[in-house]
Amino acid sequence: MSEHMKPLPDHRQAITAIERLSLRVSSMINHPLAQTQRWVTVHRLDTDGDAEWEEVIGLLAETPELELTFNDDGSVTLRWQRSSVEERDDFIVEQRSERRVEAAPPF
Repeated sequence: MSEHMKPLPDHRQAITAIERLSLRVSSMINHPLAQTQRWVTVHRLDTDGDAEWEEVIGLLAETPELELTFNDDGSVTLRWQRSSVEERDDFIVEQRSERRVEAAPPF
């Protein structure tokens, strides 16, 4: 095999179980249907370990905007209320001046 035809080394890092579960739950929460109805039910998969499940659910339970309901089948239903941007402390809202300057049309 010539020099330019050698396969490239695989530099990808494996995703951890906690990262995989976190991404799945985040994707479910951010889904447009979940955002419209403001709730989603998360089911535990066979591939979700006990420690990972407990850690992710624990983090969700610590989030004040979320209401968790633990269902009989082992799933967890997350509910939240619509909030305005002004109520959140993780966004900076810029106040714009009410004064408008009329610009001449570009034609």
